[in-house]
Amino acid sequence: MASSAARRMVIEDEEEPETAKQGRPEELRLLEALLFASKEPLDEKTLGSRLPAEVDLQQALRALQLEYAQRGVNLVKVGGKWSFRTANDLSWLLTREAVQPRKLSRAAIETLAVIAYHQPVTRAEIEDIRGVSMSKGTIDVLLETGWIKPRGRRKVPGRPITYGTTAEFVSHFGLEQLSDLPGLDELKGAGMLDGQLPPGFSVPVPSDDSTLREDEDPLEPGDLDLGLAPRAEGDKAED
Repeated sequence: MASSAARRMVIEDEEEPETAKQGRPEELRLLEALLFASKEPLDEKTLGSRLPAEVDLQQALRALQLEYAQRGVNLVKVGGKWSFRTANDLSWLLTREAVQPRKLSRAAIETLAVIAYHQPVTRAEIEDIRGVSMSKGTIDVLLETGWIKPRGRRKVPGRPITYGTTAEFVSHFGLEQLSDLPGLDELKGAGMLDGQLPPGFSVPVPSDDSTLREDEDPLEPGDLDLGLAPRAEGDKAED
């Protein structure tokens, strides 16, 4: 008797999926399969061509859309085509953060070196040291890296902004302090300076003191915004 009851339970369990399947319209299963299998959204013409002629496509799509409305994946219509997409309130789960390396131009590297060794320094002073005019975009790129910052304004006509390096600059280049930057002999040994240097040439020793100098005024409201302004359309990056 127990054996017969057990057999009945097994038969009922085996039939349950079929019963459940019959409780859901077959066209919903077909639509579901088509949409999941497709690599791209499908238009209604394509979907309709794959379904039996008697199926009301619009009604079936609405039913399937409602069925998935509270799930992690929703059925959506975008640009006249249908596809399954992650629910909007769960999009954060798929957010991927990555650090994208950005190669600095030669002009930016030279400008960074001038600022590091000669700070506080203005744009005009950087151009004078480098011997070439500088695109505004060069400063913008260095500001975006967080390696330099506006310090103050030079007490001269026009009151240009002075620039200096940041703690992030020191940390990125593995320095304990700014004064650990290589000096003249180290730069020569590394082959970074030509042997034919002009008489009296020297490499300044940068200071870690962030206090404004006597020839600098404090920044005013809005100066940081000006310093971070986007590159003008007419500006061209240097080679």
